[in-house]
Amino acid sequence: MFVRVHEVGPRDGLQNEPEVVSTEDKLAFIQRLVASGHRDVEVTSFVRPRWIPQLADASEVLARLPRVDGVRYWALVPNQRGLERALDAGLGHIATFMSVSETHNQRNVNRTVKESLAGVRQVLGSARAEGLGSRAYLSTVFGCPYEGPVSVSKTVELGLALLDAGADVLALGDTTGMGWPALVQEVVAAFGRAGVGPELLALHLHDTRGTALANAFAALECGIRHLDASSGGLGGCPYAPGASGNLATEDLLFLLHAQGYETGIDLDLAVDAAELVERALGRELSGRYFRQARGAQARRAARTA
Repeated sequence: MFVRVHEVGPRDGLQNEPEVVSTEDKLAFIQRLVASGHRDVEVTSFVRPRWIPQLADASEVLARLPRVDGVRYWALVPNQRGLERALDAGLGHIATFMSVSETHNQRNVNRTVKESLAGVRQVLGSARAEGLGSRAYLSTVFGCPYEGPVSVSKTVELGLALLDAGADVLALGDTTGMGWPALVQEVVAAFGRAGVGPELLALHLHDTRGTALANAFAALECGIRHLDASSGGLGGCPYAPGASGNLATEDLLFLLHAQGYETGIDLDLAVDAAELVERALGRELSGRYFRQARGAQARRAARTA
């Protein structure tokens, strides 16, 4: 069984870092991810640079990335202007975003949910007309740091609207890691009752409370075969208090491979990619498998020195 791992470190990971990583380091990071076998990499975001200065070099990054057969580069676009910039940069796959939670949506994009839905519908329609692949993020699906529990029925209603507008995949976001396995399965089952099968769903998990891997496993049991992860556990959300890092790519790969799933990604090379970005940031990454693997490498080097 094959599971598609959608790598979000270069975008969702780096956007939350206080340091601005150089374009050269970003390119080296992405190239190492591709070399490890990743075929879906979210590389940047076409938002206003003053909002996310860490990704202000979006057009340059896209222009300089190597085109590799079978590799899909993705970028987040907030609106029609962002889509136009993405098209000018030659991007083939875009992601949109909005929240289920009214308060989080206002804090994130200063719009009501209704206003965001109208804008995202326009972007998705334009992307489809241009022949672009698209995924739509729904944030705070499993809980909101401002409002608490989130209505499953509202999540399904918005998800159906986004799929109807042209999204190829609906990515359900646990923005602050408030979800648990039974809730993950409840949400997936609710979409199933609405006629949306697991092949149209992805999960975007954060590990704030240490439940990301358990939630991923619950999703796999529901038939989900599309999971987001971030190299070394990079990431968070600047507009969601308490949002720690994403599910670490290496942790997810270890679980998937141990359970007999195929990903096409070399775990050792994925560790190398995380090590590169750790050096660029100058701080230790949180991924558990990555820290263990790096520690084992250091011990081996010490024994042979």
